[in-house]
Parts: sequence; structure tokens; C-alpha cells
Amino acid sequence: MFKHTNFLAGLAIACAVALPVSAQDVTADTVVATVNGTDITVGHLILMRDALPEQYKSLPDDVLYDAVLNQAIQQTVLAQTVSGESKSIKLRLENERRSLMAGTAIDKLVRAALTDEALQAAYDERFANAEPTREYNASHILVASEDEARALIEQLNNGADFAELAKEKSTGPSGAQGGSLGWFSKGMMVQPFEEAVIQMEPGTISEPVKTQFGWHVIKLNDSRIKAAPTLDEVRADLADEIQKKVLKQKLDELTAAADVVRPDSLEINPATLRDTALLDGGGQ
Repeated sequence: MFKHTNFLAGLAIACAVALPVSAQDVTADTVVATVNGTDITVGHLILMRDALPEQYKSLPDDVLYDAVLNQAIQQTVLAQTVSGESKSIKLRLENERRSLMAGTAIDKLVRAALTDEALQAAYDERFANAEPTREYNASHILVASEDEARALIEQLNNGADFAELAKEKSTGPSGAQGGSLGWFSKGMMVQPFEEAVIQMEPGTISEPVKTQFGWHVIKLNDSRIKAAPTLDEVRADLADEIQKKVLKQKLDELTAAADVVRPDSLEINPATLRDTALLDGGGQ
């Protein structure tokens, strides 16, 4: 909770006293302050800055440096007022260490897996031999009965404007946009609607089509062959798939090889996870 609450106060002080940071030989172990014998290092400040919200990271380096250092000093003097280590703190630190170590393992695994060759192979597997697909651009008017739909078709055949009729008569959410549904491909619409669209020619009006939503009068505005996306367009999706795949494989492998022991006689009520009172006391 303390993590960012005092940051603005520290920032205000820093704005008044910000000074350039020396560019001498600095390492993560370089001590920038010592508080009652406890060292604060450059490494500590780097990690604290990295954990800040993005709006703070955009501040000038000299201002941010003093603000982060001031926060580290404040945290240290507060921490020094607590004697001993409670059960809650001990367990939180253990959880945090486990999480950080697992995150490091994941980062290493992902970096090794996300090569240009792997991305290209994933792209080729999905798109190299993919059949071209057709997209459709259609509009519709949704009404409650077949008779209403046929009356609309008659008006359209007599020259009525489709978009205006949709705005006036359609009960569907697209009515306000003149019934426009934009571009879509197979699998995106309910089956009777899709089947009707596939059989239509651009510029034509359908017979009444019934779905679970009501009765539709459909106008097919246009159709086109959908080109395969470029690698750059799907790079993020492919990277996500590769990450999930390699992570699952590694987790399955490590879990299978691990010596995991779960006491057979132990029964834990799942509601126990809500009992924070168990953390009271037991400090070391």
C-alpha cells in the first residue's frame, strides 16, 4: 500500500531539490544512501522505478531519481520501526520470491522460443496453405413476423430506400446505422442468416429469413476474397500462441519429473483460504 501513496510527496520534494546524478562508475551495488546502517543501492532504485506507474516513468530522470530515493529512505525508516518478522510478512516474502523466480524462468523460456524462425514456421503452418475465404458486407431489417418482412420487401421492390426503412422499421441494434452489419465471414452469423447471404448476389434483396431473433430482410452490399494477413499483422497472436505452447510443454515436463507429495490424510476446507486470522501471531 505504501508503494505509491507517498510518491507524490517525495516528488514534490524532489522538484525543489533535484540535482544531476553523477555519471561516475556506477553498479547495482553502488550505495546511494545509508539509513541507520541499512544501505540503499542503485539496484534498489532501479527496481523501484521499474515498478512505478507509466505516468511517473515519463518524468525527467533527475526529478524521478530524487523522488525514488526519497521514497526508499521513507520506506526504510518505517520498516525499521517494526521489530521481528511476522508470519504474514515471512509468507508474503516467500510467495514473492517464488513468483519472481518463476517469472524469471518464464522470461528465459519465452526469449529462447520466440525466434524469427519460430514465428515464421507458425505463420506458414497456419496461413501458407490456407484456402481463400470470402467476406460479405450486408445490411438487414429485423422485424417480428413474416408478414412484416414481406411488406418491407414489397416497399423495397417499389423503390423504397433500404437504409431509411431499416432506421424506421428494424428492431435490431443495427437499425440506427441503416441496418449495416459491415464485413463478416463464415461462422460469424447464425446459420439461417449465413446460408441466405452465401446464396445471394451483391445488390440483391433476400426473401424473409427466420432466425431465433425474428424475421430478416437482407441486402447483400458486396463480397470479396479475404487475403491472408501478413506476418506482421498476426505477429502478436502467433507470439502469444508460441508462448502458451512452450510454457505448457515445459510445465508438464517439470511437473511430471518433480517429486510432489500431497499428504493423503490431510483434508483442507477450501474456505480456509479466506481465514486471514490464521496469519495472526506465529512470528519469528
